[in-house]
Amino acid sequence: MALPWLRSREISHLTGCEALPKPMHMNDTPSRDQVIRSALQTLEAEQAGLGAVATALSNGLGDAFSAAVTRIASAAGRVIVTGMGKSGHVGRKIAATLASTGTPAYFVHPGEASHGDLGMIQPDDVILALSWSGETAELRDIVAYAARFRVTLIGITAGTDSALAQQADILLLLPTAKEACPNGLAPTTSTTMQLALGDALAVALLEVRSFKPEDFRVYHPGGKLGAQLKQVRHIMHGGERLPLVKRGSAMADAIVMMSAKGFGCALVVEPDGTLAGIITDGDLRRHMGPDLTAKSVEAVMTKNPVTLPPSALVAEALEMVETRNIGAIIVAEKGRPSGLVHVLDLLRIGAA
Repeated sequence: MALPWLRSREISHLTGCEALPKPMHMNDTPSRDQVIRSALQTLEAEQAGLGAVATALSNGLGDAFSAAVTRIASAAGRVIVTGMGKSGHVGRKIAATLASTGTPAYFVHPGEASHGDLGMIQPDDVILALSWSGETAELRDIVAYAARFRVTLIGITAGTDSALAQQADILLLLPTAKEACPNGLAPTTSTTMQLALGDALAVALLEVRSFKPEDFRVYHPGGKLGAQLKQVRHIMHGGERLPLVKRGSAMADAIVMMSAKGFGCALVVEPDGTLAGIITDGDLRRHMGPDLTAKSVEAVMTKNPVTLPPSALVAEALEMVETRNIGAIIVAEKGRPSGLVHVLDLLRIGAA
C-alpha cells in the first residue's frame, strides 16, 4: 500500500512502475472548419467500408450470408453472440437487435465463458463470434467448445487465414477497410461494418420469420415505440362518446353535439348508420355567417373523410394526424364509425 505522503514519482521509483501519463491538453483550439473536416473524413471512411460490405454481399459473401440466415432460422436453440473489446460491444448490440426482432439471442462474454459461462451454450444453439483480426485469444475456449460439442460456429472476421476463419462452420468474411482513426488503430470503420452486417442478419431473419408489427410490440411494450405499436381499438372512444348527428340535421344540433362531446368535430351518418361526412372546427370557420346554425349538416360537412380500421396501429394514426394536419381520426368498420381517436389521446399514451 502506497504511503499518502509519497509523490507519484517516488512511488514509481519504489515499485518499479511508471506513473500514469497525464491527460493531454490542446495547445490550440481547432477551428470549426477543422472539426467539420475531421467529421466528414470519418464518415467518408466508414461509408467506404459499408460500400465494401455491400459489394462483398453481391459476390462471395452473399452465399455465406444466406447460409448463416438459413442455419440460424432453423436452429432449435438460441444465437449466442460473443466478441472481445469493441467487437464485444458491437456483439451486445447485435444480440439485442436479434432478440427484439424474433430471434432468441444473448451475449456471452468470452472471458467469463472460460470461467463457467460455457455452460450457457447448448448443442442446439448457434454461436456468432466477432473478431476483426480473427485471432482474439479470449475466443479460443469458445471456439474449442463449439468444435467439441458440435455447436454451429458462425464467424464474422476480416482475417482470411485467421484461427476463427479456419474453425468457423460458416465464415462471414468482411473485406479489409481503412479505419477512420488517423492512426489506423482505433476500431471505427471496422466496427461500423460489423454492426451493419449484424443488422443485415437481424432484418433478413425478421423477414424470413414473417415478423409482424404486432409481434414486434410483444418485445417493445414500453416507451414511445410501444405506444405506437398499439392498435387504435385500444385507445379509441366509442359508443355513447361518439359525436354522431344524422344527415338532414340542422347545424345548430351539430354544434351542440360538438360542444357536448368535446372532440372538436361531429360525425354525420346516414339513416342506416354509415358514415357520410365529418364537421370540424375548420368547417365551422369556413362557413361562418349569420345563417350557419340554420344550414343542414350536409351543406357544411367534409365528405368522404379519411378513416382507419380498429386494427390499425397507433403509428398510422399519428402519421395521418401529422401529414393531414387534422385533430381527430375516425375509426370505422364496414363504412360505419365505431370510434374516434383524438390527437390528445396520442399525447396521453406517449405516442406523439
